[in-house]
Amino acid sequence: MSSTVKPALDSKAVFVRLLSYFKAYKAVLGIAFVALVVYGLIDAAMIFYIQPLIDNGFTGSDRGIFKIAALVVTVMFIVRGLASFTSTYGLAWVGNHIVRQMRQELFAKMLVTPIAYFDKNESGAMISKITFDTEQVSRATAQVLITLVREGVTIIALLGTMFWYSWQLSLIFFVVGPIIGIVISYVSKRFRKISKAIQNAMGNVTTSTEQMLKSHKIILAFSGQKKEALRFEKINNTNRQQSMKLVAASASSTPFIQFVGALAIAGVLLVVSIDGLVPALTAGAFMTVIGAMGSLLRPLKQISKVNTELQRGLTACASVFEMLDQDEEINKGQQHLARAKGKLDIVDLNFSYAGKDTKALDGINLSIEPGTKVALVGRSGSGKSTLASLLTRFYNFKEGEIALDGISINDLELDSLRQQFALVSQQVVLFNDTIANNIAYGALGEVTKAQIHAAAKAAHVLEFSNKLELGLDSPVGEDGANLSGGQRQRIAIARALLRDAPLLILDEATSALDTESERSIQSALDNLAEGRTSIVVAHRLSTIENADTIVVMDHGKIIEQGSHQELLAKDGMYKQLHLMQKTQG
Repeated sequence: MSSTVKPALDSKAVFVRLLSYFKAYKAVLGIAFVALVVYGLIDAAMIFYIQPLIDNGFTGSDRGIFKIAALVVTVMFIVRGLASFTSTYGLAWVGNHIVRQMRQELFAKMLVTPIAYFDKNESGAMISKITFDTEQVSRATAQVLITLVREGVTIIALLGTMFWYSWQLSLIFFVVGPIIGIVISYVSKRFRKISKAIQNAMGNVTTSTEQMLKSHKIILAFSGQKKEALRFEKINNTNRQQSMKLVAASASSTPFIQFVGALAIAGVLLVVSIDGLVPALTAGAFMTVIGAMGSLLRPLKQISKVNTELQRGLTACASVFEMLDQDEEINKGQQHLARAKGKLDIVDLNFSYAGKDTKALDGINLSIEPGTKVALVGRSGSGKSTLASLLTRFYNFKEGEIALDGISINDLELDSLRQQFALVSQQVVLFNDTIANNIAYGALGEVTKAQIHAAAKAAHVLEFSNKLELGLDSPVGEDGANLSGGQRQRIAIARALLRDAPLLILDEATSALDTESERSIQSALDNLAEGRTSIVVAHRLSTIENADTIVVMDHGKIIEQGSHQELLAKDGMYKQLHLMQKTQG
């Protein structure tokens, strides 16, 4: 199965798409933007007020202006403080809501993304998208907007002040303005490139940490602490190096922009020193122009610094949108089954995994009658588990046909198809919850405590849960860490019992059990399979000798099939496997 390659999103497309998330919060954004404008205007107004203070107060005779100024400054700072709180809180509120929405969309998207995608991408990188990438978006939607709007208004107001008093001197600023724009444009591209590298590095950090936590026992058993520490040190250092590249780019751009701004001020002083070049200015007007120019350096510095966060945010947005644009599981089926009878027909089935040239399944033809037990056996890699996975459309095939009760499984609505199956696999997955809730997980409809208790009893879960202080309400721990492998497997079997689906897939279901545990629940498995169509992927041949049909697979093909006795009589691969296990046992 090949997945569609999505074109990369450019900065403009990412920004426009990010803006669409703001539509639901127009009212709060409007209030925040008004507060930002007020904040920026007050900063500029303080500079504007320099002229009357000097010309009327210090050099003039109106000493009363200082009393008015004291009141004005007090009111200005009160309003400025309220505007600052309103804008900061409002935009943070909007930003956090957008991040929450993105995280929810990412989580929901991953739930419907084909398994083949996760086969090719590390889980740590996926986790990093939900945690790290969305956090970068939060910075882009809050701090960046605050700085851009507030400092942008301040710059415009200061430029207006300069032109009000001397448009000739103000023109000098526009000589250096394009230089600042070129610098910001160049640095933005570099920020974006480095931010992408930081995201990849953070994904590697998450993946390495997750791998260490999951493999902790193996690392200790094989004395791999030093090896893992060195590997993480390399990954961690790579992340540090990328972060320092970002710091270097930001740190070098800020002083350069300030230097260019200083040149503008120097130019004003030089022009003023030449007699007759500009109209005469009062002391207050001249100081206001110089003060406005000097004050421009701070907002310019802030905007150049915030450009770092903006580019990191846009890069993170691109990563999030890339995941959200992934193809979902193909679910074009329209038909629904209330409860299948359990007849399966597989005709000329071929399948290859994405990126693999060899066929995992090659010309499979198999008919399974309702209520029968069919075992799939063969060497590792022969295609047993692949065939079982195709029955529930965990992967999609392009050649051949699989029909359930005469209906192509591609014509069945996906959830309706999977409700017909109960799955017990070798890799038992338990949620960090109670034993009872893990058993009830996936049950079709509401279940009672009595039903959970009955399923637990049939799967011999009560044999160990009754010894626990909380019984079935005992927590299993993360990934069932509080339980043994055999105990986890019994819970999985109880879960399948409670689901009460017409078809059952047992994928190496007893491989994690010791001999005593296997013997104690084999009767439960037999009860579970009674009246159901059962497909058993088996490694231990002793567990499937009573199967109605045993299908022997090799290199993706069916090479033998029949009952246990019939296959022994054929003197083929099944007999070889049987004798090999008998000798080893």
